[in-house]
Amino acid sequence: MSENSQENTRSSNAAISAVTQSISFSGPLPPPGLLKQYNDVIPNGAERIMAMAERQSAHREALEDKVVTGNLASQARGSHYAFLICLVSIVGGFVLIGMGKSIVGVSAVIGSLATLTSVFLLAKREQRRDRMEKSATVDKRIDS
Repeated sequence: MSENSQENTRSSNAAISAVTQSISFSGPLPPPGLLKQYNDVIPNGAERIMAMAERQSAHREALEDKVVTGNLASQARGSHYAFLICLVSIVGGFVLIGMGKSIVGVSAVIGSLATLTSVFLLAKREQRRDRMEKSATVDKRIDS
């Protein structure tokens, strides 16, 4: 092989390079340019992707609605049961007082009322702490 042909082979090998391109996005939808390219490859591709994203969003919202509704019902049910237990305990305490067992009866009434009061105060303190944490989070976002 001649010297010229070896130099041409070397120079052509040196000119070959690889180009890699990476595209990333977050969220349910690709960027508009890429969405348009889907139409070129798949008939109505962009429309199908948009419909899929809309269905997924509706599904997620329905699930969130069920969770919130279920949590509210559970909290209400728990409050009703707690009320009934305390009511039975207080009425039982008064019945015991009426039967002449005043120490046990008064203990039942005071114990029930103390339990109700402590649960109420603890819940209020937790609500205050949550509000302060949320306020601090909002303040951090505003400052950023």
